[in-house]
Amino acid sequence: MKQTTADIVLVRVDNRLVHGQIIEAWVPHTKAARIVVADDSVADDFFRETVIRMAVPKGVEVNVFSVEEFARGHVYGVGNGKRTIVLFSTIADALEAYRLGFAFEKLNVGNVYSEACLKKCSSSVFLGREDICNIKRLLENKVEVELKRVPRDKPIDIKEAIKRIKC
Repeated sequence: MKQTTADIVLVRVDNRLVHGQIIEAWVPHTKAARIVVADDSVADDFFRETVIRMAVPKGVEVNVFSVEEFARGHVYGVGNGKRTIVLFSTIADALEAYRLGFAFEKLNVGNVYSEACLKKCSSSVFLGREDICNIKRLLENKVEVELKRVPRDKPIDIKEAIKRIKC
């Protein structure tokens, strides 16, 4: 993987990855010039990767990596390089990237749907036990986790929403 330096402006979990909220709200809000999709299934699927690339407007670079490839090969910092949004499709993938060395301080959870929903946190976030346990692991590592669909939304306090659920 070619190593590129990036100024990470948003790390987000959204099972839809690149879609209208990202393109119309988050890219302008963060002034992002690059979107990184860190997802094993997209990295292995030429068609899905092509569809994602077609959804992004000209002028915004798109990179697609497996979670491990991204976490182990990414050089990042604040104020260094292109303003970058990093997208994961699951909380488990974000936690795995963190464990592999992609140290981020804040995680935005925008859209998660679990068939085994244990906690509905918002109209777009339905967490299963694994999701909740993974969020708790991130919180234990001092990662701030916010639930927020679009920039203008008021963030939901995830700690309060999941505090009574045991892992």
